[in-house]
Amino acid sequence: MKELQRITDRLRDDVDALSFAAPVTHVYDPLDYARRPHRRYLERWGNGKKEAVFLGMNPGPFGMAQTGVPFGEVSLVRDFVGIEEKVDRPERENEKRPIEGFACTRSEVSGARFWGWAKQRFETPERFFARFFVINYCPLVFMEESGKNRTPDKLPLAERTPLYAACDRALAGMIDVLAPRLVIGIGAFALERAQLALPDRPITFGTILHPSPASPLANKGWADKAEAQLRAMGLSIP
Repeated sequence: MKELQRITDRLRDDVDALSFAAPVTHVYDPLDYARRPHRRYLERWGNGKKEAVFLGMNPGPFGMAQTGVPFGEVSLVRDFVGIEEKVDRPERENEKRPIEGFACTRSEVSGARFWGWAKQRFETPERFFARFFVINYCPLVFMEESGKNRTPDKLPLAERTPLYAACDRALAGMIDVLAPRLVIGIGAFALERAQLALPDRPITFGTILHPSPASPLANKGWADKAEAQLRAMGLSIP
């Protein structure tokens, strides 16, 4: 865990030194203001080598942005992942997207689907994390003045380049520590970034459908579709 924390601390410092222009008006870094639950997540579940690592894109406004845990739907982070810690507030907060930490009552649909599936299939977090770990490629949340979310791939090239360099470095470091045989991109973006960041690692890459409600396919039996993809990769699912 200490090595994962060191990598995360460097990533936080690297991305916090970057600047982003309009239409992005607010940038949240939960590695900073939600450092307590994120550190607890690494401490509790980031130990040992993993069979596979799930890789997401970046935090959702009602998920990791609130809890510091990837795909961090509040209720499931608290009741399944077993983490609840004090969350501070970003230095510059968008009033349309306040950070309420574990008091947030909005649901992160992607997180509810992902961790809900993990809870249903594995029953306990110990059984899930004995084999798997979940991280995000980019730790930042990008917002426009209206509160609209802007994903990293929509940033201008001049902003993406240093951001991706920092994220690639952190991802490579975390994969070296966790030593999975399989890296699973949750969505096409995460898969592409993993393949670019880890070109020489003895790793098999795979992908599952992103659980976002913006995806029509995900709104029709996401768990069954994702599980079929995992089994096709050779993973044993209870």
